[in-house]
Amino acid sequence: MSGDYARRIPPRALPVAMAAVVGVLYATGSLLGWGGRAFIAWAEVGAAGAAAVSLLLSSRMPDGVPADGAGSPGGIWRASWRWFGIAAASWFVGALGSALSDGHVRSALSLSVPDLFYLVALGALVTGLVAPIRLPRDAGTWLRYAADTYVCACALFVLGWVALFGGLYHRSGEAPSEFLLELLYPLIDIVFVCGALPFVLGAARGHRRLAWMGYGALTAIAVADLVTTFVRLDGGGPSDDPSDILRLAGLLLLLLVPWTGPAAEPDLPVDDIPPDVEVAGEQCGRMIGPGIAPAAVAAAAALFIAGHSLTGHNGLEPGISIAAGSAALVLIGRLAGLLRENEALRRAVGTGEEHFRALSESINDAVLICDLDATVRYASAGALRTYHYTADELLGRPLNEIIHPEDLPRVQDVFTEFLDEQADDVGPQDALRVSCRLRAADGTWVPTESTISRYSGSDGAPSRLLVTTRDLSEQAALQRQVAHLTFHDGLTGLPNRSYFEERTREVLSRQPSGGRAAVVFVDLDGFTAVNDSDGHAAGDQVLAQAARRLRATVQSDDTVARWGGDEFAVLVQLPPDDGETRATVELAGRLLRVLSVDPYQVGSKHIVLTASVGIAFAGDEERPDAGADAGRRIRRSAADLMRNGDLAMARAKELGGGRVEVFAPHMHADVVRRLELGSDLQAALAEEQFSVEFQPVVDLSTSRVTGVEALLRWRRDGEAVPPEEFIGPAEESGLMIPLGDWVLREACREVARWRGDAWDVGLSVNFTARQIAAPRFVESVAAALAETGLPPQALTLEVREEVLVEDAGQNVARLSELRDLGVRLAIDDFGTGYASLAYLGQLPVDVIKIDPSFVAGLGSDDTLTLLTRTIVRLGSDLGLTVVAEGIERPEQLELLREMGCPRGQGFLVARPMEARRVESLVRTNLAGRDRPGDVALPLPG
Repeated sequence: MSGDYARRIPPRALPVAMAAVVGVLYATGSLLGWGGRAFIAWAEVGAAGAAAVSLLLSSRMPDGVPADGAGSPGGIWRASWRWFGIAAASWFVGALGSALSDGHVRSALSLSVPDLFYLVALGALVTGLVAPIRLPRDAGTWLRYAADTYVCACALFVLGWVALFGGLYHRSGEAPSEFLLELLYPLIDIVFVCGALPFVLGAARGHRRLAWMGYGALTAIAVADLVTTFVRLDGGGPSDDPSDILRLAGLLLLLLVPWTGPAAEPDLPVDDIPPDVEVAGEQCGRMIGPGIAPAAVAAAAALFIAGHSLTGHNGLEPGISIAAGSAALVLIGRLAGLLRENEALRRAVGTGEEHFRALSESINDAVLICDLDATVRYASAGALRTYHYTADELLGRPLNEIIHPEDLPRVQDVFTEFLDEQADDVGPQDALRVSCRLRAADGTWVPTESTISRYSGSDGAPSRLLVTTRDLSEQAALQRQVAHLTFHDGLTGLPNRSYFEERTREVLSRQPSGGRAAVVFVDLDGFTAVNDSDGHAAGDQVLAQAARRLRATVQSDDTVARWGGDEFAVLVQLPPDDGETRATVELAGRLLRVLSVDPYQVGSKHIVLTASVGIAFAGDEERPDAGADAGRRIRRSAADLMRNGDLAMARAKELGGGRVEVFAPHMHADVVRRLELGSDLQAALAEEQFSVEFQPVVDLSTSRVTGVEALLRWRRDGEAVPPEEFIGPAEESGLMIPLGDWVLREACREVARWRGDAWDVGLSVNFTARQIAAPRFVESVAAALAETGLPPQALTLEVREEVLVEDAGQNVARLSELRDLGVRLAIDDFGTGYASLAYLGQLPVDVIKIDPSFVAGLGSDDTLTLLTRTIVRLGSDLGLTVVAEGIERPEQLELLREMGCPRGQGFLVARPMEARRVESLVRTNLAGRDRPGDVALPLPG
C-alpha cells in the first residue's frame, strides 16, 4: 500500500470495518441458520484471534509511533493491551477447542481443557484492567476493597437468584452444593466484574475510554455466561442460547481497544478529579471504592436473603421474591450513592493533600510530617534539598538524631510541654516555635527555626505533627557580618574600639582580684604629615602595614585593636608570676621597634615613622567604691585601665616620641590638675587674678635698657602658679586669645605711660599660633595700639619658629600686615630646629632671640658656643637685632660681649618685676642721668 493511499484512509478505518463486517456476517448467519453451531463457534474463534493479533501487535509498538493518528499511549497502557491480548489469545484457544469438540457445553460439572483457557482469559482480562493502576500498600484499603467486592457480588447473586435461578433450583430437585456448582461460572464472572469495577472507576484521565471498553468486554462475557447457564438449567439446547452474540460483542470491543486511542476527558470540577500519580512520565490511576460500614450492612442483607431463599422449606413466594429483589436493587443503588459520596470526599481530601504537597514542594522551607515520637514520615523536596539528604536517609529517622546535642535538652523540654498541653487541652498553643541547629548530610550544623503543629492527613488521624523548618544560615551569616562590621575596623581588619573595651571588661571579669592584664597603647609619630603630604590613601596603606606588624608581633591570645586614627591598643593577658611587668615592657619595646625600624612602602616611596608607646597595668587604676556592684566595678576598672594606657602614650608623645612610657599615678594627677586649671582659668579671667610683669632687655655694651618683655603671671589663692603649668591649658581651652588681648592692652598702657615720662623704651609681647590664627588678630593689635597711644615701632611681637614655618602662608601674611604698620617681629627661642639658618633671610623678622639652652652651654660646651657665635654673626650680617636669653652667669655675659651680641636678658641682667618696681627703677635711674630717656642697669664688668 502506497503512502498516499495510507494517508487517504484513516488508520482506524480498517479494524473498525473488519469488526463491523464480522458482526454483520455473524448476525446474518445466526438469523439465517448458516452452519448451525459450527458457524457460531468458528465466528467466535475468528473474533478472538483477530482481537489477540490486534492487541499483541499494538502492544509491541515503540513510544511515539502513531497508532490512531494522534499517538499511542505509553508503556503502562501497552502493558494493559498486552494482558488484553493474552486474554483474547486464551479465549481463542478455548473457543478453538470448543469448536473442535463440536458442541462442548461449559459447565462446572464437566470441566474440560477449553474451560481452563476461558478462566485464564477472564483472569488476564481483569489483570489488564488492574495493570495501569497504582495499587495501595496498606491493609485497610485492601480490606475495604474485599468488602466492596463481596457486597457487589452478593447483591448481584441475590438479584440473579430471586429473578432467575430460585425457581430453577426448586424445580431441579438438586442438592444445594450441586446446584451451586452449576452456577460456578456466573459466580466467578460476578466476582470478576465486581472486583474490576474499582480499578475501572479509578482509571487515569485520558485513558478511561480504554478502561471502560475492556470492562465492557468483561461484562459482556459475564452476561453471556449468565444467559448460557440459565438456558442450560431451564432445559434449553445450544441452539436456544443467544449469548454468543454477547461474547462476540465483547471480543469486538477488545479488537477495537488499540484503535480507539486515548481520549481527552472533559474538564471536571476540581473536587471530581482523582489525584492521579505520575510514574515514569505517565499518569497512573488509583483504586477507589466505598467504606467498610455500608459494605458490611449490604453484605449482611444479601446473606440473609440468600440464606433464607436456600434454606426455606417452601421457597419464597413471588411477592416476597419481588420485594427481596427490589430491596437488593435498592441496596445496590444505595451502595452506588455511597460509593460516589465517599469517593467525592476522598477526592476532596486527596486534592487538599495534593495541594499541600504541591505547596510544600514549591517553597524553600523544609516541610516534614512526623509521628508524635518525632519520627519522620514525609519530607518535602525543600527538606531534602536544604539538608542534602536522600529520602531513604531521612524517612523513618527520629529528629533527635539530627538535632545538635547542646540544643537537644531544650528542644525536648518545650516539645514535651507542647504535647502535654495539646493532650490536656488546657490553653493549648496553636503552634510551637523553636530554634535549634540541625545536622545536614555533610555533617555541618545549620541554624534553623521550626514551627510545629498538629496535622491530620487523608486518613483523618490527628496523631501526626507538621514541622515547617526555615534555614537561617543566610540570616546568621548576615548577623555575623554585621557583628564583624560593628566590632572590627574596615581598613585594617583589626577589632575596633568597641570590641577592645568589651574584651577588656571580659578579661578583667574572669580574672581574680581585678584581673592580671595590661594594655599597651601605640601612636604613630608624624602620621599627620603623611596624610598632608601624600594623601589619605597613602596614610591608609601605612595604617594597614602597621596593623599587620602589630598582629604578627603579639601572642595569639592577646588582642590588637585599632583605637582610632593612627592609634592602636593591645590587651595583654599576664601570667600569674612576678615577671609580668618586664615581659610587657619587652613586648612594648618590640612593638616600638617593628613600627620604627623598617620603613613603610607606599608606592615607590619609603616612609620612616616612629611610635609613642604607653603601658598601663591592671591595678594601677583607682579602685571603685567597695559598695559598687561587680559589673560596675569591672566597667570602671576597664575604663580606668584604658585611660591610663592612653595617658602613658600621651606622655611618651609629649617627651618627643619614639619611646615607651609606663603609666605612673602622677600622670593622671597631672591631667586632673590641667583640667582643674582649665576651669579655674575661666574664673581667674573674670575675677582679674592675672597680672603682668616686665623683664628688661639691655644693650650689652652700654647696659642701657632698650625694652621690656611682658610676662603673664597668675596667683591662685595667694600662691603663684608657674606659667608652664597654666599656659598650656589656657592654649588648649581657647582662653589664650582673650588672655593675650588683655596682656597686650595692659602692657601697651604701661609702656605708653613710661614713654610719656621721657623713657625711650620698647615693648615685647609673646603670641601663640592660636592667637595669630584668630579671625581679628590684626585688628585687635591695631586697636590696642590706638587705644593706649603706643607707637607701632615701639611694639615687638615675639613668636616661636614653628608659627612661621607651619602654615606659613596665613601666619606670615597676618604678621606682614602688622609689620607694614610699623610693628616689629621677633623669633623667640631661635635655634630649636624649626627654622634653618638658610631660611632665616626669607622670614619677615627684625629680631632673633637665642634660645636659653644655647646660652646655658656657653663656656662649657664648644658646640653650643660655636652655634651661638654663628647665630650672632648671621644676625649681624642680615641686619637683624640679636637678643640672648637666659643670661645667668658672668662668664656667659663676657662671651656674649666678646661675640658682639648686641642685647641680652636674663636673671643676671634683671629678673621679671611688677610695673611699680619698674617705675621706681626708672625714676631713680632717670634722676641721676644727664642724657634724658636712657636707663642703665649695673652689669658685671
